[in-house]
Amino acid sequence: MSKDVFVRRFRPYLFSGFKRSQYLPARAFASKPYLRAKEKQQDVTHDYEKRVAQLQAYRPLSECYPRLENVDVQDSAGKKAFKSQYEHLEVGINPAADSLLGRIHSIRTAGSKLLFIDVKQPDGTLQVVCQLGKLQDGDGNITSEVFKGIAKIARKGDVYEFTGWPHRTARGELSLLATDMPTLLSPSLHQIPEAFEDPEARARARHVDMLVNPDAIRTLRVRHEVDAGLQEYFNDRGFTRVYTPILGAGAGGATARPFETEATEFNGEKLNLRIAPELWLKRLIVGGMHAVYEIGPAFRNEGVDATHNPEFNICEFYKAYTTLDDLMRMTASLLLHLSSHVKDSSFAVDALKTFEEVEFIPGLQSKLQHQLPDLQSPRAQEQVLAIFDKYELVKPSNPTLPRLLDTLAAYFLEPLSNENNPTFITHHPACLSPLSKHFTCPQTGQIVAARAELFINGREYANMYEEENSPFEQRRKFEEQLKQRETDAEAMELDENYLQVLEWGMPPTGGWGCGVDRLVMLFSGRERMADVLPFGSLRNVVGLGSGKRK
Repeated sequence: MSKDVFVRRFRPYLFSGFKRSQYLPARAFASKPYLRAKEKQQDVTHDYEKRVAQLQAYRPLSECYPRLENVDVQDSAGKKAFKSQYEHLEVGINPAADSLLGRIHSIRTAGSKLLFIDVKQPDGTLQVVCQLGKLQDGDGNITSEVFKGIAKIARKGDVYEFTGWPHRTARGELSLLATDMPTLLSPSLHQIPEAFEDPEARARARHVDMLVNPDAIRTLRVRHEVDAGLQEYFNDRGFTRVYTPILGAGAGGATARPFETEATEFNGEKLNLRIAPELWLKRLIVGGMHAVYEIGPAFRNEGVDATHNPEFNICEFYKAYTTLDDLMRMTASLLLHLSSHVKDSSFAVDALKTFEEVEFIPGLQSKLQHQLPDLQSPRAQEQVLAIFDKYELVKPSNPTLPRLLDTLAAYFLEPLSNENNPTFITHHPACLSPLSKHFTCPQTGQIVAARAELFINGREYANMYEEENSPFEQRRKFEEQLKQRETDAEAMELDENYLQVLEWGMPPTGGWGCGVDRLVMLFSGRERMADVLPFGSLRNVVGLGSGKRK
């Protein structure tokens, strides 16, 4: 590193009198009720200044952040993690020296000549034994005063390098018997709190959350395993993973309000962040690809709650010549696959688990003990509103017919599902599914969609349907959506380009979509989406971005 680069990087420490920068995580710590007023002040401000002064007395700050030199790092290519490499070691000392790098988890002293340091590793913690008579530096054996200095300066949260002999104690514990002076690689300038439980503070300071609460890291690993499990499932079945545009002119594929923006290259032209990759993926089916899938972000300009965030991850697949029954069978087998793939899962699926099916209109009529009106009738909205009045149900805001029907399902159908009986709600009223195939239900005579949604414990996890492939029918459905836009801004726009694509012939196709974040919630046992996002919900992210240094 050049001198100029070094000076720029350390300028806040070298030239500001070491006054603590008031950035957001510190304010989050200072405002939390689990710290008493005196502890807040000491932990956040005075401890920082004392720690910097302590390090200065120990050595120049520039030497507290050294480069790694001649270190064979664990988990590098061709080398196992320390525990895996020496798991065969019997009681005694391995003759070959090795190095260990990690963050200090705890420090224990045993008299004035023995120090035990637990170091965090990817697969747990490992004990390092520092014994006065065994440690050396460049000038030979270290003195008692230097040894005491190790215990004084090292603390929980510091990152160190240790060199010594791999060793298994008489009690069978694998450890490292240090032979060289431990090397400080990066000190923690803050005391890691014993407890960090406030949900908002945890989301705003995810790095501290992860240092204090190991379960936060477990959740991110579950996310990784869910994502890898999805890829493995589709790849093994001949699907091709693709990537489609996130930014475009218009947003289709779902009923939602999009984010709008502009690009310098297209001055004055409105662009949208995608609300779903659906229409892009179906273009690929028309182009001759048999089975495609995508895992990636989508954006909907909606509120933030336990199960919704304006930015989320979605998985969608489309496969030619696939029926609704095929899609439901694939959904069940996918959950079974993920259940075996995700380690330490909070949700289990076995081959015998029952997946119930409930038809939307017959199921609703059974619960209501009331026949629904002809949903194609001009008076359908008025008649469904009367059902809300009869049962004294809370009406949704902007009570359009689709919103009213969706709310009735939330009241009476979705709660039918539970962990032991995941439930498919099938054959939704046509007005709820403008992109799916429609048909006349032989049981009720209503026009319904070839669609199913999977619910577990009252929460939606997957949505699937046979795709509308007629450009004539799709135009008619788009035009119906345009009429709805007069009262509902989230209704779909007419996508002329997509209609032209359908003119080239899309084979009968099954489509499927699932929120990846909700899958992670399911398998990690989390109840809030913010808990499975690396940096929390949009509210937390915006809060981080608005934190200003003083």
